[in-house]
Amino acid sequence: MATARLSTHRVVIVGAGPAGTRCAETLVAAGFKPILIDENRRDGGQIYRRQPEGFTRDYATLYGTEADKAGDLHQSFDRLRGQIDYRPDTLVWNLTPGQLCCVSQGKHTTVDYDALILCTGATDRLMPIEGWQLAGTYSLGGAQIALKSQAVSIGHRVVFMGSGPLLYLVASQYVKAGAKVAAVLDTSPLSKRILAMPKLLVRPGLLFTGMKLLAQLYRAKIPVYLGISPLQVLGDAARGVSGVRVRTAYGKPLTVECDAVALGYHLRPETQLADLAGCLLRFDEASNQWVLATDEDGRTSISGIYAAGDGSRIRGADAAECAGRLAALALLRDMQHPVDAGQVDEQRHALKVMDEFRLGLAQAFPWPSAQAKALPDEAIVCRCEMITAGELRRTVSEKGACEVNRAKAFSRVGMGRCQGRYCSQAGAEVIAAAAGVSVQQVGRQRGQAPVKPLSILTEEVSP
Repeated sequence: MATARLSTHRVVIVGAGPAGTRCAETLVAAGFKPILIDENRRDGGQIYRRQPEGFTRDYATLYGTEADKAGDLHQSFDRLRGQIDYRPDTLVWNLTPGQLCCVSQGKHTTVDYDALILCTGATDRLMPIEGWQLAGTYSLGGAQIALKSQAVSIGHRVVFMGSGPLLYLVASQYVKAGAKVAAVLDTSPLSKRILAMPKLLVRPGLLFTGMKLLAQLYRAKIPVYLGISPLQVLGDAARGVSGVRVRTAYGKPLTVECDAVALGYHLRPETQLADLAGCLLRFDEASNQWVLATDEDGRTSISGIYAAGDGSRIRGADAAECAGRLAALALLRDMQHPVDAGQVDEQRHALKVMDEFRLGLAQAFPWPSAQAKALPDEAIVCRCEMITAGELRRTVSEKGACEVNRAKAFSRVGMGRCQGRYCSQAGAEVIAAAAGVSVQQVGRQRGQAPVKPLSILTEEVSP
């Protein structure tokens, strides 16, 4: 009887990646038919993004070391498909209490909910470099999407630059696909990884996988430089990227010729919808960024709204699956539905181990805050509005704008199409360095609708 009553609740999940899929799976087992809204055309999220229909690349080619996990998640979703209300190619661009605002192929709809689980995932965390506005500069995630969804390389000779596991994963995927990788340039020195080893050893299998990725690059004779300092993306507006210039760990200048560069420093959670809902965010000291505040099971500060996966805290795909189950179990408990306490404890324990590994990654591959201070005044920080580091610094020195939203009002940084998703964190670092305060004091850019650009279909009206 309880299941029949509870199944009438309108539960909506946003995101069909690892967290959203496992969340839906848990709810279906409890008698629910959740609505699953997915911005992508197919399930899998970013890490397990499915190739388009008609593509025939095998899983080993497409996902490399993650092939078995990708296959398992896709099979789980296929089994669920008839038991959920799946709405792909649908962007949730705003929300109000109890209702989501959506758009699909230019058509706008609203979706009511009694409970909402945000499995919104993450996107690239970027630090500007002089010249990064040139054509041929991509994020690591963008380079990965091009390979998975279109089966193309972003260039004939590609440089991968930044830090973190994704740097090596995408570079190795390009090598496996037969693309020409000119170099992998990592800002993190080897010493950081050695110091982080005790935390990383809590997941020896994943650590070994990372080491194998690095070994694959060495076997392919790809130049790998650790502890570099990025200086400039070379090229011009007419021809785009022609190379990158860095300083090696030994202080020597190094120029690598290329026609494309992929940048990235870990990930940042997609918290915009949670922010619009009024959920609290907190500053995470380890990663030096704002993340969604939840309890250990995924409850946010707003009753009836839950969060799981990288949209809440960056812990990787395995953790996202655990967190998706845990958030669903939390919702069920809050609705007085009986749940298996042992399953809750199992997921909590797994996440504690993965969180320790997360702290190890943050220590091994730190966010390069100092790079923002070293940016020349002419370097572009906000690519949408073409706002330079010098302009941001002047908002501090001339107008006293030491808070990110005030600086946004004066300079337009973060007002472009990306709504600050790619520039706000680096912009905050520039402001903090110029003002001589911590980046936490500078604050975070408030979320605004629409969270992403959206298209509107208009109908002609007869006179």
